[in-house]
Amino acid sequence: MKSIDIARMGMIAAVYAVATLFALLFLGSLAWGPVQFRVSEALCALALFTPVAAPGLALGCAIANLANIALSGTGALGLLDVVFGSIATFLGALFTWKMRAHPMVALAGPVIANALIVPAYLPILLQATGFYTIPFTSISLDGLWPVMYLFGLVATGVGEAVIMYLLGYPLSRSLARVPAFRELSPFRGTAGAAGR
Repeated sequence: MKSIDIARMGMIAAVYAVATLFALLFLGSLAWGPVQFRVSEALCALALFTPVAAPGLALGCAIANLANIALSGTGALGLLDVVFGSIATFLGALFTWKMRAHPMVALAGPVIANALIVPAYLPILLQATGFYTIPFTSISLDGLWPVMYLFGLVATGVGEAVIMYLLGYPLSRSLARVPAFRELSPFRGTAGAAGR
């Protein structure tokens, strides 16, 4: 790996980690709980431009989730989020890179990966902290893992889709106009692409 790629990976990791921690501060459980609007996931759109985005995003996710262990007091169970959340981010970004020729399809990678993986461990983590209720209700799902998984599958998938298509897609279109990204852009052959 070239030093420029390592530097890019580090910058992507840092931006993702900081954006995730800001989301925690301002969105609270909407960024970390059963419904996830993790704004930093829009950065998965960077995988449309470079393969180093996938490991960079995964590293940033791991850093942010490690910091969340200290902030939320989840203890060792928080490592579930560090490991599996980072794997979900990596796989989603990798799919985005592999499918970059079709940006709208490519951006579904993080949606699918997070929707399938995060709800599998999140109920365990949330129950250990003493709650698992449907947000904005008092309906408890404690002890009902299949129901919690199905709820999480839908809630996490919808949240991730909102972030990827309402924030990630416009971000990628904007970056395609920046000279440093223009040659890497998957939008070069489409109408309205940068420089046209």
